Amino acid sequence: MRTLPLLSAAIVAASLSTAALAADPVTDAMSAAYAPYRTALFRTNGQSQPEALQAIAKTREGWREFTARFGTRPPAPYDRDARFGEALAQVAAIFEKADAQIRERNLPAAHETLEAARDVMAELRRRNGVVTFSDHMNAYHAEMEHLLDVGSKLADSPDGLMPLMARAGVLKYLSGRLRTQAPQDYAADAEFVRALEGVEQTVAALEAALLAQDRPRVRDALSNLKRPYSRLFLKFG
Repeated sequence: MRTLPLLSAAIVAASLSTAALAADPVTDAMSAAYAPYRTALFRTNGQSQPEALQAIAKTREGWREFTARFGTRPPAPYDRDARFGEALAQVAAIFEKADAQIRERNLPAAHETLEAARDVMAELRRRNGVVTFSDHMNAYHAEMEHLLDVGSKLADSPDGLMPLMARAGVLKYLSGRLRTQAPQDYAADAEFVRALEGVEQTVAALEAALLAQDRPRVRDALSNLKRPYSRLFLKFG
């Protein structure tokens, strides 16, 4: 999976507060097309090929509708982006490749393939000065994945707890952004609040284990990070 260096996720998240918030038909339609895509990511992270096939079919259908509506003449702020059509085609190609991998029963490869679409859409928004809540979710996800990649090794290293604490600090900051940057309708949604609290609790558990320098607790806390994020991402990411 794609990851960010130690400070870049925090820098990206900080920069989001100065960019324009999403309030245009293209971004709204992209967000609507993003919902089945989230489901496809979730299903390819599981074991059921039929569910993954159903999810990728809905994802591709939604993206075709989005492309048919905006692919040739997007309104502002995307109207001056010479690479807009290219980005849409990239996403479509990613979905096509993932579909083929699912049909080959290679769900892990399809999941990795689908991850790339998130990057393309995020970059499309970024270069047009648009921010959505998904961008904050993506920043958290990138740092979480990097933390999971290096966490066990650092937890077992004699000098690993301090650098692990530094990364946990970045993750804590990014989890705070999920709360402060949540749209009003999300913040008022009890399901969102519960799901976000689940994410915050796992980050707090990791911080407490690190402060106690309890390596078994640190490993356990690391193993618990992903599931609450997945629950939050599936509906609200």
